[in-house]
Amino acid sequence: MDETNLNRRGFLATAGAGLLGATAGCASPRTFAQQVVDIDQDDRADGSLYTDVYEQTIDSVTFLRVSGIEDPFSDDPGQGQGSGFLYDETHVVTNEHVVYGGDEVDVRYTNGEWAATEVVGTDFYSDLAVLEVDNTPDDADPLPMAEQMPVTGQEVLAIGNPFGLEGSMSQGIVSGVDRSLQMPGRSFSFPNVVQTDAGINPGNSGGPLVNLDGEVVGVINAGGGDNIGFAISSALTRRVAPALIENGEFHHSYMGITLETVDPRIAEANDLPEANGIVVTSVDPDGPAGGVFEESDDQVRRNGDAIPVGGDVILEMDGEPIPDRHALSTFLALSTSPGDTIPVDVYRDGERTTVELTLGARPTPGESDRGFPP
Repeated sequence: MDETNLNRRGFLATAGAGLLGATAGCASPRTFAQQVVDIDQDDRADGSLYTDVYEQTIDSVTFLRVSGIEDPFSDDPGQGQGSGFLYDETHVVTNEHVVYGGDEVDVRYTNGEWAATEVVGTDFYSDLAVLEVDNTPDDADPLPMAEQMPVTGQEVLAIGNPFGLEGSMSQGIVSGVDRSLQMPGRSFSFPNVVQTDAGINPGNSGGPLVNLDGEVVGVINAGGGDNIGFAISSALTRRVAPALIENGEFHHSYMGITLETVDPRIAEANDLPEANGIVVTSVDPDGPAGGVFEESDDQVRRNGDAIPVGGDVILEMDGEPIPDRHALSTFLALSTSPGDTIPVDVYRDGERTTVELTLGARPTPGESDRGFPP
């Protein structure tokens, strides 16, 4: 866990404790959602389409309390919190970083019921985790996962527990699709990420980003700044979550290369016909790409920047165009598995040629991958 996440968790724990403490003096504490339901129907506003989606989904969105978190920067265990949603009749999906390091996770539904959980599987490389819950309310149905890829401009709603404020909803649009998201301190990027301008804050992590049909477009991962938030796509979640339930883990395809997207400067320095594809800057000789790809063997400086010279330029994989590193991440994440052997079209020594690559499995992450001190 990096220091940013730790600070965020510490804040969330404090905020959550304050909110829970505010109800401690009540004989029968109720959530905000329950209080609204208790109001006479004639005294309620008409609401909107967003209200309809909220009422359709909110019973399936959960508050997560994570206890006993090991803090690498402290000897004292901490407490964190986040959001989740009912994926099937007995499982809740959330973020891996929400539950990582905790020794106990409890969920609370919006009707006030608590449920004990067991973490059945986590995946660092997609930031997804699945919990098995010991009970679900009768009115909580699994949220359907969207099967269509979202499009920029599509309206979406973020539902969860920002700053411990349970049952909150914010509205926005899909601001971008197929992003690659690199979190602070992590040595890789999450693939196929959905960007949104819906309000996302600490505590929203793990909750659903839904479309106006109440389908999960993505699992909220983080807020990047003003009007920028991110979610792990439904497409990736539909691959990873069943494997976590079945096997407790998911294996991602791995090539063992470092790369850069070809831009006009790289194209010019390498006499490429166009600025397209990704250039292989280094190859792990012991990885899947060892002996398959040729790496960059030189560089030039342009306005102080190092420009790789030489090395294969990957153009297509298994017939799919790979115009940039985002396309490569999405292709590997959604269309391949470790052990697959695929044809790769590369530009090498002024000619286009095809090589065969057998994909490996991404190595188990170490503490340094999380930004922890060595």
